[in-house]
Amino acid sequence: MQSSVGPNELAQLQSTMQAIELACSSIHMHVNPAAAEAAILSLSKSPQPYQACRFILERSQVANARFQAAAAIRDAAIREWAFLTGHDRRSLVSFCLHYVMQRASSPEGYVQSKVSAVAAQLLKRGWLDFTAIEKEAFFAEVNQAILGLHGVDVQFIGLIFLESLVSEFSPSTSSAMGLPREFHEQCRKSLELEYLKTIYSWAQAAAVSVANKIIESESEVPETRVCTAALRLMHQILNWDFRYKKNGAETAKTVDAFSAGLTDNSLLASRTEFSVVQPGPVWRDVLISSGHIGWLLGLYGAMRQKFSSKSCWIDCPVAVASRKLIVQFCSLTGTIFLSDDGKLQEHHLLLLLTGIIPWIDPPDAVSKEIESGKSESELLDGCRALLSIATVTTPIVFDWLLKSISPVGTLSLLSTLTCEVVKILMTSCMDEETWSWVARDILLDTWNALLVLIDNSENSLLPPEGINAAASVFTTIIEYELKAASASAFKEEDGSDYFQASVSAMDERLSSYALIARAAIDITIPILTRLLSERFARLYQGRGINDPTETLEELYSLLLLTGHVLADEGKGETPSIPKAILTHFLDITETEKHPVVVLSGFIIGFAEQSLNPEMRAAVFSPRLMEAIIWFLARWSSTYLMPSAESISNNNRSVHDHDLQLQQSRLCCSFCCDSTQGKLVLDLIIRISMTTLISYPGEKELQVLTCQQLLHALVRQKNVCLHVVTLDSWRQLANAFTNDRALFTLHADNQRSLAQTLVLSASGMKVEESNQYVRDLVGPMTSYLVEISDKGDLKSIASLPDVILSVSCLLERLRGACIAAEPRTQRAIYEMGFSIMNSILVLLEVYKNEFAVVYLLLKFVVDWVDGQINFLEPQETATVVNFCMRLLQLYSSHNIGKVDFSSDSTEAEGTNISQVVYFGLHIVMPLISLEMLKYPKLCRDYFSLISHMLEVYPEMIEQLNSEALSHIFATLDFGLHHQDIDIGDMCLRTLKELACYHHKEAGSGRVGLGSHAAGFRDPDGNFHDGILGQFLRSLLQLLLFEDYSTDLVSAAADALFPLILCEQSLFQRLCNELIEGQANPAFRSRLANALQSLTTSNQLSSTLDRLNYQRFRKNLHNFLIDVRGFLRTV
Repeated sequence: MQSSVGPNELAQLQSTMQAIELACSSIHMHVNPAAAEAAILSLSKSPQPYQACRFILERSQVANARFQAAAAIRDAAIREWAFLTGHDRRSLVSFCLHYVMQRASSPEGYVQSKVSAVAAQLLKRGWLDFTAIEKEAFFAEVNQAILGLHGVDVQFIGLIFLESLVSEFSPSTSSAMGLPREFHEQCRKSLELEYLKTIYSWAQAAAVSVANKIIESESEVPETRVCTAALRLMHQILNWDFRYKKNGAETAKTVDAFSAGLTDNSLLASRTEFSVVQPGPVWRDVLISSGHIGWLLGLYGAMRQKFSSKSCWIDCPVAVASRKLIVQFCSLTGTIFLSDDGKLQEHHLLLLLTGIIPWIDPPDAVSKEIESGKSESELLDGCRALLSIATVTTPIVFDWLLKSISPVGTLSLLSTLTCEVVKILMTSCMDEETWSWVARDILLDTWNALLVLIDNSENSLLPPEGINAAASVFTTIIEYELKAASASAFKEEDGSDYFQASVSAMDERLSSYALIARAAIDITIPILTRLLSERFARLYQGRGINDPTETLEELYSLLLLTGHVLADEGKGETPSIPKAILTHFLDITETEKHPVVVLSGFIIGFAEQSLNPEMRAAVFSPRLMEAIIWFLARWSSTYLMPSAESISNNNRSVHDHDLQLQQSRLCCSFCCDSTQGKLVLDLIIRISMTTLISYPGEKELQVLTCQQLLHALVRQKNVCLHVVTLDSWRQLANAFTNDRALFTLHADNQRSLAQTLVLSASGMKVEESNQYVRDLVGPMTSYLVEISDKGDLKSIASLPDVILSVSCLLERLRGACIAAEPRTQRAIYEMGFSIMNSILVLLEVYKNEFAVVYLLLKFVVDWVDGQINFLEPQETATVVNFCMRLLQLYSSHNIGKVDFSSDSTEAEGTNISQVVYFGLHIVMPLISLEMLKYPKLCRDYFSLISHMLEVYPEMIEQLNSEALSHIFATLDFGLHHQDIDIGDMCLRTLKELACYHHKEAGSGRVGLGSHAAGFRDPDGNFHDGILGQFLRSLLQLLLFEDYSTDLVSAAADALFPLILCEQSLFQRLCNELIEGQANPAFRSRLANALQSLTTSNQLSSTLDRLNYQRFRKNLHNFLIDVRGFLRTV
């Protein structure tokens, strides 16, 4: 990298520059882009291209050529770093830094940004190599620039460089360098502990140094750019994931008592980007004590006052950067604040809130200005600031902040702002997303952050004013939702999809509404009861007279919202009654007067009307029935016939236990084990059967009925005990078995309904449950046998009705298999046993009907999966024989006969490992490398292969050569796959195979036998065994190819036993690598590195945990040392 060049070298450099300039121009003009890209790539890949790149950067008049030259410096330096001298490394970083500083006023900003980024990347690459003095020298130059000693342009460039540097050291935004994760973590830790705070201080000082010039100027000045960059850098640093204490120990993510209610971000809706800032006490002086936040608020306030007459000012970069930093400060929490009962943090948040209030208050005036053309950015940032504050405080503190300086609390302001935004939504076009949609989502997340604590804890309370605030918001929300529902009633265009969404699509929004409703449950439950009863009455009175469409849409929304308020989803577990309900209405002592009972009774009574054919035709549209079925499913999981234990659990760890136990019993008593409970249960079953029979083709309704409502009834044993005693349940089972109308259900619903019916047997005694299942599936199996036994089956099999019948029967039988439990296992086994021959016949007949073949195979998989743990040896042999016949038949249809041999499995005991490899012989030829390009098949295949070879490595010797070759070809394919999980599975497989062979060979046994031994072909050429082949392949991958650094540890675990198994081959490969190095320095360096790989850290030849750890470390160091120059030469 000499700076002086002779005439010949100068000519060569000019030629290279012209070639790159031509290539860049060709790409821009779309002229022969492939050749142009190859020319640019050749510069990056050429060894030590630094002189040519510097020449281009300093002399080329083509900006894109300079950009590509900077990129080439980066690629080459990262690749060759291991053999660059210390002087060369420092020179590259210094050149890039000096280049951008000297050309700070250049108009080609993207070139400057690229060179700054390259400087940052190279500084990081050498971070662990450079001494502290060398680092200080680099930072001293940058600091001089940021101080403004060389002008504002250089000051700006210095900030841009630091922005790139922080980005590089942050794991989430760092560039790939082909180095282990430990390297990146060491760099991150070093910067965080030694430099990050200093960088923040520099940015802070830079902003302060130019602030007055900006405020005093009547127009935009160059200093504005500096201030914007400094603010942006400070915001970036506060986004850092702080992990370390001053002493280098990793911090635990804890918060102080003031923030005991800190909301888990995972509990917030995913609508809003958000992060909590916890830098620790070492940052207190810079962020809190210095008055920095007051200065920032003052800066924005001064600019806001001066430039507010310019409508575009709010969205200018310096304004946006200022607000983003202010919002970020609102989420500051943790040990940075003193342990003073939260006083310091309260003062901090109050200071911020005081500065933010003008952005959002008064809400009606602010929204009017926005509707008149003012930018909404400031209001939206104000909403984000409220969200940040809500997330780091308790509701009491949140409300107190504003109340300490004004007559109303923060909750009242939040309520007024939310109501205003929702009102704007009502008046705006509901088919288009406007600023009010964004604001609504942010504000809902703010309510979530505050109320999720109250909904899940007894220690957080909402002040009285907060209850009224929540009630006001909920009332406005209901008004909006009803108006939206009414407006969408007659819309058929795609624009109304938001309000015609399915139940599941609206769940997130409704969950937020429910939290707000529960915060004022005393007020909102009566509101919901009144609104529902009004609309029920409107439907009854206007039947046959008025068009009910609008009312039906309003009821749809009200039912969904009511379901969310009364009950939680549960997510796989039996949900408890919401705490808001348990802790209110404590003065109610009579069941029939409890507001929740009254509301539930209204809805259940209305749902009962759907059983009347006249009412059903006049009122109960499919869409309304969706809401009813969804409500009944959600409601019944919580309130229908709960167990005594469930009622008790509702009140565990709750204050005023006796009163709340009484509330729990009141809410549930009208549907407990008594006659009333069974009546409601019977009603729900009859409504379910009606929806399945009377609403054909309504897929969403049928999904809700089969997969949610009916399934919810059998999920709890205490309900199952009563379900199976009801005539309505027996009628449903009989209709499912015999009513052809239910054959029109979608396949998923057929399977789900069969599963539900079989699961209900858990409410019976063992013998009764088996007989119940036999009675349920017997007609289905008989029908399937009857079809398969038809003499003309081949001629009628392709008829649509026949295919439909076979498919429906298979889906139903699959559902029964999935529901198998120990008590019903015998009946399910008999079911499968009775149709074994029919399955084989159908597989032969439908060999060209992929959909039917798929169902046949899925049925067998589900049946075997549910039975295999319960079978006696003779039954196991029968099942295994059936599966083998099935595989043979399937294989013959797809690739022709497969030649294999196997011992009989008719013996009392079955060797599972032989069965597994027997199946592999059959299935393996079906999987081609082309098929492995399908992600799901590829993942499933390697999951199977890796499991089989890890669990049964001893059976590999019995595989025939064709199957074996295929397995190892696919393993090699998997090693190079871009999916990290697939690569990891293949490496684990290699590790287990090599370990098995090493241990077996060490004990005098054959291990992998002839497959592991090398051989000579008829021409006398020697070929490595399978372990030797993979040793070559893995070394080639690690040293010369691209892969994720996340695989290095797994690769080390595979490479270590491979080396022990193939020591002579490994030594030969090492010699070849060393001899292939023309450069003596490289040759010596490689030899030393290879020696260290197998000897450092007291590594021995024992395959134990300690040696695996040692070898992982050795391989990490080896790759860092040699991979760069090996890939270059």
